[in-house]
Amino acid sequence: MSEAVHVVGVSCTRFGRHPDRGAGTMARQALSDVLADAGAHLRDVGAVFYANVSQKAVEGQHMIPGQVALRPAGVTGIPVVNVENACAGGATAFWLAVAHVRSGQSPAAVAVGVDKLVLPDAAAALAVFDGALDRAHRCTALRTLNRVAGVAHEPGEHEGAQDRRSVFMDIYAALALAHMNRFGTTARQLATVAAKNHLHSVDNERAQYRRPFTVDDVLAARTVAHPLTVPMCSPVSDGAAAVLVGNTDFAASLPTPDRHVTVRASVLVSGSDREPDDVEAHLGRRAAIAAYEQAGLGPRDVDVAEVHDATAFGEIQQTENLGFCPIGDGGPWAESGASALGGRLPVNPSGGLVSRGHPVSATGLAQLFELVTQLRGEAGARQVDGARIAVAENGGGLYGVEEAVAAISVLEKGFRR
Repeated sequence: MSEAVHVVGVSCTRFGRHPDRGAGTMARQALSDVLADAGAHLRDVGAVFYANVSQKAVEGQHMIPGQVALRPAGVTGIPVVNVENACAGGATAFWLAVAHVRSGQSPAAVAVGVDKLVLPDAAAALAVFDGALDRAHRCTALRTLNRVAGVAHEPGEHEGAQDRRSVFMDIYAALALAHMNRFGTTARQLATVAAKNHLHSVDNERAQYRRPFTVDDVLAARTVAHPLTVPMCSPVSDGAAAVLVGNTDFAASLPTPDRHVTVRASVLVSGSDREPDDVEAHLGRRAAIAAYEQAGLGPRDVDVAEVHDATAFGEIQQTENLGFCPIGDGGPWAESGASALGGRLPVNPSGGLVSRGHPVSATGLAQLFELVTQLRGEAGARQVDGARIAVAENGGGLYGVEEAVAAISVLEKGFRR
């Protein structure tokens, strides 16, 4: 575990609706683009970690999706590891690639994440998300969340709305209500987060949505699941992203070492059976503590972050877990402007999931694409001045009262030999 690991290449397609492009086509583009970004060759790659859920659920490609998608790009002979970890699949692939290089198994590895979820049958696409919670105990899980949130209706009462939203919008709504009841978080604070991220995405050419919203616009929009309105929720998306990592010798051999970024920490944790009120034990907070310890840094050192805002509430919760503000203060912290571009610690300068889009298995790698772009100083109008330390948080699934998995990465500007 002595090898230093560097991000030497990143790529990301435009997220959105791509009816004429399959998952394999987008994955191959991401792979080609990440190699070009690094100035590397496919022969340099010792392993590929391929994150995807849609090929299995939608195409019936339950096995070898990575081999099927990437063989036409010339990926033969080297190991291809297929990764599925709900919405944290991309970050999990990155964690595996980092571990692969750090352990000395090969000088370089690539993480690729792709999903195609915009389909003619919208209900079939949304049904994919049902696999990210315990299907055998689905009603029990939703009933528990409703009880914590103080919601009266039983699971299944609003199933008719499922043709327009995934079950996770109901899950996030319950979690948001619980936070509002306990800490006084307001719908206006949720809208502040959403409006900020939609404004950030105006300058992101890879974002699915590039339309600004005011806070009042967000509040006045159609309700998805109270208290969440449409602009507070991530859309269903198509897209792919990739990250190439390498050890010090490999990184030094590439043509532009001044663009490399050092991985200070890469952490993956699973949820626990904690009590709903024990928010200090939330898996996101446990992952953050472990990541800061691994990096030898703390939240005050962070200059920019990308967090998993599948809804605006997700950003409020994760900024608390990451220690950017005290538990319970995420709403007022966002309302203060601290997390906006120009604020003390910009969060989701890409536009986040609510505006950049959310092709599930590509999301964690798209976060890393944004942060590496920021640390390189190449983010243009959304550049965070002086960014040196960046944090990505990517979560997925539901088990009990929290996500099933959380991944946190800490990156540092520059090539540390």
